[in-house]
Amino acid sequence: MRKLGCLVLLIALVAIGALVATNMWAGTGPAARPVSVVVPEGASLGRAATELEQAGAIRSASRFRLLARVFGGGGSIKAGEYEIPAGASQKDVLALLEEGKVRQRLVAVPEGYPSVSVHDAVMRADGLTGTVAVPREGSILPDSYAYQRGDTRAQLVARMQKAMSDYLAAAWAKRKPNIAVSTPEQAIVLASIVEKETGKPAERRTVAAVYGNRLRMGMPLQADPTVIYPITKGRPLGRRILRSELHAKNGYNTYASPGLPVGPIANPGRASIDAVLNPADSQALYFVADGTGGHVFANTLPEHNANVAKWYAIRRSRGEM
Repeated sequence: MRKLGCLVLLIALVAIGALVATNMWAGTGPAARPVSVVVPEGASLGRAATELEQAGAIRSASRFRLLARVFGGGGSIKAGEYEIPAGASQKDVLALLEEGKVRQRLVAVPEGYPSVSVHDAVMRADGLTGTVAVPREGSILPDSYAYQRGDTRAQLVARMQKAMSDYLAAAWAKRKPNIAVSTPEQAIVLASIVEKETGKPAERRTVAAVYGNRLRMGMPLQADPTVIYPITKGRPLGRRILRSELHAKNGYNTYASPGLPVGPIANPGRASIDAVLNPADSQALYFVADGTGGHVFANTLPEHNANVAKWYAIRRSRGEM
Protein backbone atom coordinates (compact mmCIF):
# COMPACT_ATOMS: atom_id res chain seq x y z
CA MET A 1 0.00 0.00 0.00
CA ARG A 2 2.88 2.30 0.87
CA LYS A 3 4.53 1.53 -2.50
CA LEU A 4 1.31 2.37 -4.29
CA GLY A 5 1.10 5.68 -2.43
CA CYS A 6 4.67 6.53 -3.38
CA LEU A 7 3.94 5.66 -6.99
CA VAL A 8 0.87 7.87 -7.02
CA LEU A 9 2.87 10.70 -5.45
CA LEU A 10 5.63 10.28 -8.01
CA ILE A 11 3.15 10.34 -10.88
CA ALA A 12 1.54 13.44 -9.41
CA LEU A 13 4.90 15.17 -9.06
CA VAL A 14 5.83 14.30 -12.63
CA ALA A 15 2.47 15.56 -13.86
CA ILE A 16 2.87 18.78 -11.91
CA GLY A 17 6.40 19.21 -13.21
CA ALA A 18 5.27 18.62 -16.77
CA LEU A 19 2.45 21.13 -16.31
CA VAL A 20 4.84 23.71 -14.90
CA ALA A 21 7.31 23.13 -17.74
CA THR A 22 4.54 23.36 -20.31
CA ASN A 23 3.33 26.63 -18.81
CA MET A 24 6.89 27.98 -18.79
CA TRP A 25 7.26 26.97 -22.44
CA ALA A 26 3.94 28.30 -23.72
CA GLY A 27 3.30 31.01 -21.16
CA THR A 28 3.61 34.76 -21.68
CA GLY A 29 7.17 35.96 -22.21
CA PRO A 30 8.91 38.86 -20.46
CA ALA A 31 9.05 41.40 -23.31
CA ALA A 32 6.82 44.38 -22.52
CA ARG A 33 7.17 45.64 -26.10
CA PRO A 34 8.41 44.21 -29.41
CA VAL A 35 12.17 43.63 -29.39
CA SER A 36 14.60 43.20 -32.24
CA VAL A 37 17.05 40.28 -32.15
CA VAL A 38 19.72 39.42 -34.70
CA VAL A 39 20.68 35.75 -35.05
CA PRO A 40 24.11 35.64 -36.75
CA GLU A 41 24.78 33.38 -39.71
CA GLY A 42 25.70 29.88 -38.51
CA ALA A 43 24.65 30.57 -34.90
CA SER A 44 23.76 27.62 -32.69
CA LEU A 45 20.62 27.43 -30.60
CA GLY A 46 22.76 28.33 -27.60
CA ARG A 47 24.09 31.49 -29.27
CA ALA A 48 20.58 32.45 -30.34
CA ALA A 49 19.31 31.90 -26.80
CA THR A 50 21.99 34.21 -25.44
CA GLU A 51 20.99 36.94 -27.91
CA LEU A 52 17.33 36.47 -26.97
CA GLU A 53 18.06 36.74 -23.25
CA GLN A 54 20.18 39.86 -23.71
CA ALA A 55 17.38 41.48 -25.72
CA GLY A 56 14.80 40.64 -23.05
CA ALA A 57 12.78 38.30 -25.26
CA ILE A 58 13.25 35.35 -22.85
CA ARG A 59 14.12 35.13 -19.16
CA SER A 60 16.84 32.50 -19.24
CA ALA A 61 18.99 31.23 -22.10
CA SER A 62 19.76 27.94 -20.35
CA ARG A 63 16.10 27.30 -19.57
CA PHE A 64 15.15 28.13 -23.15
CA ARG A 65 17.70 25.62 -24.50
CA LEU A 66 16.44 22.91 -22.15
CA LEU A 67 12.77 23.46 -22.92
CA ALA A 68 13.50 23.69 -26.65
CA ARG A 69 15.06 20.23 -26.54
CA VAL A 70 12.03 18.84 -24.70
CA PHE A 71 9.20 20.59 -26.49
CA GLY A 72 10.76 21.87 -29.73
CA GLY A 73 10.27 20.34 -33.13
CA GLY A 74 13.95 19.67 -33.64
CA GLY A 75 14.24 21.94 -36.66
CA SER A 76 17.24 24.14 -37.36
CA ILE A 77 17.09 27.86 -36.68
CA LYS A 78 17.53 30.46 -39.43
CA ALA A 79 19.84 33.47 -39.32
CA GLY A 80 18.45 36.95 -39.66
CA GLU A 81 16.83 39.83 -37.83
CA TYR A 82 13.68 38.97 -35.91
CA GLU A 83 11.06 41.17 -34.32
CA ILE A 84 9.82 39.33 -31.24
CA PRO A 85 6.26 40.42 -30.35
CA ALA A 86 5.54 41.71 -26.86
CA GLY A 87 4.75 38.85 -24.48
CA ALA A 88 5.76 36.16 -26.99
CA SER A 89 6.14 32.73 -25.36
CA GLN A 90 9.31 30.70 -25.66
CA LYS A 91 7.35 28.33 -27.88
CA ASP A 92 6.44 31.20 -30.22
CA VAL A 93 10.00 32.52 -30.22
CA LEU A 94 11.44 29.16 -31.27
CA ALA A 95 8.79 28.84 -33.99
CA LEU A 96 9.85 32.19 -35.42
CA LEU A 97 13.48 31.13 -35.53
CA GLU A 98 12.78 27.71 -37.03
CA GLU A 99 10.41 29.09 -39.68
CA GLY A 100 12.79 31.91 -40.55
CA LYS A 101 10.15 34.63 -40.20
CA VAL A 102 12.71 37.41 -40.30
CA ARG A 103 11.79 41.07 -40.03
CA GLN A 104 11.12 42.67 -43.38
CA ARG A 105 12.33 46.24 -43.75
CA LEU A 106 11.10 48.32 -46.67
CA VAL A 107 12.32 51.16 -48.85
CA ALA A 108 9.42 52.76 -50.71
CA VAL A 109 9.98 54.38 -54.11
CA PRO A 110 6.85 56.30 -55.22
CA GLU A 111 6.02 56.70 -58.90
CA GLY A 112 7.81 59.70 -60.37
CA TYR A 113 10.54 59.81 -57.72
CA PRO A 114 13.75 61.31 -59.12
CA SER A 115 16.92 59.32 -58.60
CA VAL A 116 18.34 61.83 -56.12
CA SER A 117 15.34 61.11 -53.87
CA VAL A 118 15.74 57.36 -54.35
CA HIS A 119 19.35 57.77 -53.27
CA ASP A 120 18.27 59.75 -50.21
CA ALA A 121 15.81 57.01 -49.21
CA VAL A 122 18.36 54.22 -49.66
CA MET A 123 21.09 56.06 -47.76
CA ARG A 124 18.87 56.75 -44.74
CA ALA A 125 17.38 53.24 -44.62
CA ASP A 126 18.28 51.69 -41.28
CA GLY A 127 20.11 48.37 -41.36
CA LEU A 128 21.66 48.64 -44.80
CA THR A 129 25.44 48.74 -45.16
CA GLY A 130 27.87 50.51 -47.47
CA THR A 131 27.31 53.39 -49.84
CA VAL A 132 26.03 53.66 -53.38
CA ALA A 133 26.11 56.33 -56.07
CA VAL A 134 22.98 58.13 -57.25
CA PRO A 135 21.43 55.68 -59.74
CA ARG A 136 20.94 56.63 -63.36
CA GLU A 137 17.68 58.53 -63.83
CA GLY A 138 14.87 56.30 -65.09
CA SER A 139 16.66 53.07 -64.13
CA ILE A 140 14.61 52.39 -60.97
CA LEU A 141 11.16 50.77 -60.99
CA PRO A 142 8.97 52.48 -58.38
CA ASP A 143 7.77 49.96 -55.79
CA SER A 144 8.32 48.95 -52.16
CA TYR A 145 11.49 46.90 -51.75
CA ALA A 146 12.06 44.56 -48.81
CA TYR A 147 15.50 44.07 -47.33
CA GLN A 148 17.11 42.56 -44.27
CA ARG A 149 19.59 44.05 -41.85
CA GLY A 150 23.08 43.63 -43.23
CA ASP A 151 22.11 43.83 -46.92
CA THR A 152 24.18 46.33 -48.87
CA ARG A 153 22.80 49.47 -50.44
CA ALA A 154 24.39 48.49 -53.74
CA GLN A 155 22.51 45.17 -53.69
CA LEU A 156 19.20 46.90 -53.04
CA VAL A 157 19.68 49.44 -55.85
CA ALA A 158 20.70 46.63 -58.20
CA ARG A 159 17.40 44.85 -57.41
CA MET A 160 15.47 48.05 -58.12
CA GLN A 161 17.24 48.43 -61.46
CA LYS A 162 16.73 44.79 -62.43
CA ALA A 163 13.02 45.19 -61.67
CA MET A 164 12.88 48.11 -64.11
CA SER A 165 14.84 46.25 -66.79
CA ASP A 166 12.61 43.19 -66.49
CA TYR A 167 9.36 45.17 -66.53
CA LEU A 168 10.41 47.38 -69.44
CA ALA A 169 11.48 44.38 -71.53
CA ALA A 170 8.14 42.65 -70.96
CA ALA A 171 6.11 45.81 -71.62
CA TRP A 172 8.09 46.68 -74.75
CA ALA A 173 7.38 43.24 -76.19
CA LYS A 174 3.63 43.97 -75.91
CA ARG A 175 3.76 47.55 -77.25
CA LYS A 176 1.14 48.93 -79.62
CA PRO A 177 2.25 49.17 -83.28
CA ASN A 178 3.36 52.52 -84.70
CA ILE A 179 3.88 54.32 -81.42
CA ALA A 180 5.92 57.54 -81.33
CA VAL A 181 8.98 56.07 -79.60
CA SER A 182 11.30 53.65 -81.33
CA THR A 183 13.38 52.24 -78.45
CA PRO A 184 12.78 51.16 -74.84
CA GLU A 185 15.09 53.97 -73.74
CA GLN A 186 12.92 56.56 -75.49
CA ALA A 187 9.85 54.96 -73.88
CA ILE A 188 11.30 55.59 -70.43
CA VAL A 189 12.10 59.21 -71.29
CA LEU A 190 8.55 59.89 -72.47
CA ALA A 191 7.01 57.88 -69.61
CA SER A 192 8.91 60.02 -67.11
CA ILE A 193 7.28 63.13 -68.60
CA VAL A 194 3.82 61.54 -68.53
CA GLU A 195 4.43 60.55 -64.91
CA LYS A 196 5.24 64.12 -63.89
CA GLU A 197 2.45 65.74 -65.93
CA THR A 198 -0.55 63.95 -64.44
CA GLY A 199 -1.42 62.17 -61.24
CA LYS A 200 -4.76 60.93 -62.59
CA PRO A 201 -4.58 57.32 -63.80
CA ALA A 202 -7.45 57.84 -66.26
CA GLU A 203 -5.49 60.59 -68.05
CA ARG A 204 -2.16 58.90 -68.56
CA ARG A 205 -2.89 57.30 -71.93
CA THR A 206 -4.33 60.55 -73.30
CA VAL A 207 -1.36 62.59 -72.06
CA ALA A 208 0.91 60.00 -73.72
CA ALA A 209 -1.12 60.39 -76.93
CA VAL A 210 -0.69 64.18 -76.89
CA TYR A 211 3.06 63.91 -76.64
CA GLY A 212 3.17 61.13 -79.21
CA ASN A 213 1.20 63.28 -81.66
CA ARG A 214 3.54 66.22 -81.07
CA LEU A 215 6.63 64.08 -81.60
CA ARG A 216 5.33 62.85 -84.96
CA MET A 217 4.60 66.41 -86.07
CA GLY A 218 7.92 67.83 -84.86
CA MET A 219 6.16 70.11 -82.37
CA PRO A 220 7.97 70.97 -79.13
CA LEU A 221 6.55 68.97 -76.24
CA GLN A 222 6.47 72.09 -74.01
CA ALA A 223 6.37 70.08 -70.78
CA ASP A 224 7.02 72.20 -67.68
CA PRO A 225 8.70 69.36 -65.73
CA THR A 226 11.46 69.24 -68.36
CA VAL A 227 12.24 72.89 -67.59
CA ILE A 228 12.47 72.21 -63.88
CA TYR A 229 14.57 69.01 -64.01
CA PRO A 230 17.95 70.51 -64.99
CA ILE A 231 17.52 73.12 -62.26
CA THR A 232 16.66 70.80 -59.37
CA LYS A 233 17.41 67.26 -60.64
CA GLY A 234 13.80 66.43 -59.92
CA ARG A 235 13.36 68.01 -56.51
CA PRO A 236 10.50 70.52 -56.10
CA LEU A 237 11.28 73.94 -57.58
CA GLY A 238 9.35 75.80 -54.90
CA ARG A 239 8.54 78.75 -57.13
CA ARG A 240 7.19 79.62 -60.56
CA ILE A 241 9.31 78.97 -63.64
CA LEU A 242 11.19 82.04 -64.82
CA ARG A 243 10.83 83.27 -68.41
CA SER A 244 14.58 82.89 -68.88
CA GLU A 245 14.34 79.25 -67.84
CA LEU A 246 11.74 78.58 -70.54
CA HIS A 247 14.33 79.61 -73.15
CA ALA A 248 17.31 77.79 -71.65
CA LYS A 249 18.88 75.23 -73.98
CA ASN A 250 20.25 72.41 -71.83
CA GLY A 251 19.14 69.18 -73.49
CA TYR A 252 16.10 68.78 -71.25
CA ASN A 253 13.98 71.88 -71.82
CA THR A 254 11.26 70.87 -74.29
CA TYR A 255 10.18 74.51 -74.78
CA ALA A 256 13.56 75.41 -76.22
CA SER A 257 14.09 72.28 -78.34
CA PRO A 258 11.81 69.86 -80.21
CA GLY A 259 11.86 66.12 -79.62
CA LEU A 260 12.55 64.20 -76.45
CA PRO A 261 14.90 65.35 -73.70
CA VAL A 262 18.36 63.80 -73.59
CA GLY A 263 17.26 61.55 -70.74
CA PRO A 264 14.46 60.75 -68.28
CA ILE A 265 13.40 63.35 -65.73
CA ALA A 266 12.17 60.84 -63.13
CA ASN A 267 11.64 57.15 -62.50
CA PRO A 268 8.27 56.38 -64.11
CA GLY A 269 5.91 53.78 -62.72
CA ARG A 270 4.38 50.83 -64.51
CA ALA A 271 1.19 52.69 -65.47
CA SER A 272 3.06 55.53 -67.18
CA ILE A 273 5.29 53.09 -69.07
CA ASP A 274 2.20 51.19 -70.19
CA ALA A 275 0.51 54.45 -71.26
CA VAL A 276 3.42 55.36 -73.54
CA LEU A 277 3.49 51.88 -75.06
CA ASN A 278 -0.28 51.79 -75.49
CA PRO A 279 -1.47 55.41 -75.82
CA ALA A 280 -5.10 56.42 -76.27
CA ASP A 281 -6.53 56.84 -79.75
CA SER A 282 -6.62 60.65 -79.72
CA GLN A 283 -5.78 63.51 -82.05
CA ALA A 284 -5.28 65.92 -79.13
CA LEU A 285 -2.24 68.20 -79.23
CA TYR A 286 -2.86 70.33 -76.14
CA PHE A 287 -3.99 70.07 -72.55
CA VAL A 288 -4.35 72.44 -69.63
CA ALA A 289 -5.45 72.08 -66.01
CA ASP A 290 -9.21 71.96 -65.44
CA GLY A 291 -9.25 73.15 -61.82
CA THR A 292 -10.10 69.73 -60.34
CA GLY A 293 -6.62 68.20 -60.39
CA GLY A 294 -7.06 66.89 -63.93
CA HIS A 295 -6.76 68.32 -67.43
CA VAL A 296 -8.92 69.24 -70.39
CA PHE A 297 -7.64 68.23 -73.82
CA ALA A 298 -7.93 69.95 -77.20
CA ASN A 299 -7.21 69.05 -80.83
CA THR A 300 -6.73 72.61 -82.07
CA LEU A 301 -5.06 75.77 -80.82
CA PRO A 302 -8.31 77.82 -80.70
CA GLU A 303 -9.93 75.12 -78.55
CA HIS A 304 -6.88 75.08 -76.33
CA ASN A 305 -6.85 78.87 -75.97
CA ALA A 306 -10.48 78.77 -74.86
CA ASN A 307 -9.61 76.12 -72.27
CA VAL A 308 -6.67 78.21 -71.06
CA ALA A 309 -8.97 81.22 -70.65
CA LYS A 310 -11.31 79.12 -68.50
CA TRP A 311 -8.36 77.94 -66.38
CA TYR A 312 -7.16 81.52 -65.87
CA ALA A 313 -10.66 82.52 -64.80
CA ILE A 314 -10.64 79.72 -62.22
CA ARG A 315 -7.26 80.87 -60.92
CA ARG A 316 -8.42 84.48 -60.68
CA SER A 317 -11.49 83.39 -58.71
CA ARG A 318 -9.15 81.65 -56.28
CA GLY A 319 -6.95 84.72 -55.92
CA GLU A 320 -4.00 82.98 -57.61
CA MET A 321 -3.58 85.61 -60.32
